[in-house]
Amino acid sequence: MYENTERKWWKEGIVYQIYPRSFQDTTGNGIGDLQGIIKRLDYIKSLGVDIIWLNPVYTSPNDDNGYDISNYRDIMGEFGTMEDMDELMSEMKKRDLRLVMDLVVNHSSDEHQWFVESRKSRDNPYRDYYHWWPAEKGTPPKRFSYFDIDSNAWKYDAPSDSYYLHYYSAKQPDLKWENPKVREEVYDLMKFWFDKGIDGFRMDVISTISKDTDYPELPEKYKGDFIPYYAEGPHLHEYLQEMNEKVLSKYDVMTVGEAPGVRKEQALDFVDEDRNELNMFFHFDLMGLDREPGETFKMRKEPWKLTEFKRIFTEWDEVFVKKGWGSLYLNNHDFPRSVSRWGSDSKAHWKHSATLLQTFLLSMRGTPYFLYGEEIGMTNIKFDRITDYQDINTLTRYESIKKSGGDLEAFIKNEKDAGRDNARTPMQWNTEPHSGFTVKKPWLKVNENYKEGINVATQESDKDSVLNYFRNMVQVRKDHLGLVYGTYRLLLKDNEKVYAYAREWQGEQFLVLLNFSTEPSSVSINEFSFEKARLIISNNQAENTQIGNNFELAPYQASIYKVF
Repeated sequence: MYENTERKWWKEGIVYQIYPRSFQDTTGNGIGDLQGIIKRLDYIKSLGVDIIWLNPVYTSPNDDNGYDISNYRDIMGEFGTMEDMDELMSEMKKRDLRLVMDLVVNHSSDEHQWFVESRKSRDNPYRDYYHWWPAEKGTPPKRFSYFDIDSNAWKYDAPSDSYYLHYYSAKQPDLKWENPKVREEVYDLMKFWFDKGIDGFRMDVISTISKDTDYPELPEKYKGDFIPYYAEGPHLHEYLQEMNEKVLSKYDVMTVGEAPGVRKEQALDFVDEDRNELNMFFHFDLMGLDREPGETFKMRKEPWKLTEFKRIFTEWDEVFVKKGWGSLYLNNHDFPRSVSRWGSDSKAHWKHSATLLQTFLLSMRGTPYFLYGEEIGMTNIKFDRITDYQDINTLTRYESIKKSGGDLEAFIKNEKDAGRDNARTPMQWNTEPHSGFTVKKPWLKVNENYKEGINVATQESDKDSVLNYFRNMVQVRKDHLGLVYGTYRLLLKDNEKVYAYAREWQGEQFLVLLNFSTEPSSVSINEFSFEKARLIISNNQAENTQIGNNFELAPYQASIYKVF
């Protein structure tokens, strides 16, 4: 029996993620802004969601779209001012919406004052805020970088004849958490935002903050894979517990860590309530399902299987049976659109696969996270040319392949499915030019299918739209706490078309049937009686067929029954 069922707002909440550059432009510069979010708060409230996760809006040179922060206590000019931020928080509170912001403290921008000082000389007071390797010691041991053409995380810096460490872009030097002063700086900036009234942090790559400052060669046990090594820093949990003691425990807030490299066996080290670290975290097992092993951004050749998909969610549910709490997501700003990836964006199946995926996330145990536009079924844009891309990850990898004489055509084909910009195209509001996102050229192209019904205005007026189904499904979850806290039991484990599971809570039992297939599917559920079963919701009422324990499911049909 599940033991960790203490009710919490962040367990019952539904999170709506906003990528601010892409949500709503009010100034005509083609870039979304804070006033744009304020303008759309009534719409967000109408979805039934409770929490907004806002990607970074802090001052930044924008090397990695705001994940390179040069001032943690100010707002990027493109997005507005601190007064706009205060207004946003005030207007959200009026609507009982909570705000979670990004905490990006594995690294800062190289234009942050700390790093500007740090690179001046070896005896500068800020020198030890970052990781440095003196050149006279020779070439530093290999470290992998995501956003470096040579994948090298050490960058030579002439002013002090040293190398600095950057797991990401060279303009994102890693902060040295081993220095207590750095940790105090981080805790102070967290308090600054909590005191302003935010409700939590999504902690960017928080699993990588601790480093072995002897900088040894990568141990053989990792077999060349740096990601799990980065997630096993010697003082990681010591730092998270200190953060909790000094900051998090003082406020009623939620925390979700982005945790690349963290395995199921390590999960409770982060979220066991008795350890006083985080509430939940994002794992990457699903995000790697359709990728080549060890290749975060390269699509694998053979299609993913539904049995693999089920296994990931089932095994992770088992992790949190007695302790901790899970997070649920199918896409975010770093991964392509869910309907294109896990459903079908073909005209024949787009609508039902989009609503099936909504049904899935909202009927599973854990806190569900939706990326803006997921509620209307936005799809991958699948750019044909490298010049259409804005993402540092795509651009860096393109240059790396170009430098090595690799297959650039194959790379562009891969990015149509894997590229992060698929998830970052502007929100599709209506059928006006640029879909109502901006009156001028947008920073990133708008997907042309906004003209074909994938926009808010068109779907608002259609009671059977993807958008209105999302609202209905949100209400179903809110009306049935068993879909939040109930036990989860996988049924039809080996079926490659239908994902079926039971949820049970305080005497109520629910059956969820999801046909992840372009073909009709027939299944028999013999685990319980359906004499008193009642259909709660279906994304295809016309095709909903049940005779006793036998169910006929149309392509991408999703149905939830209350069994008793």
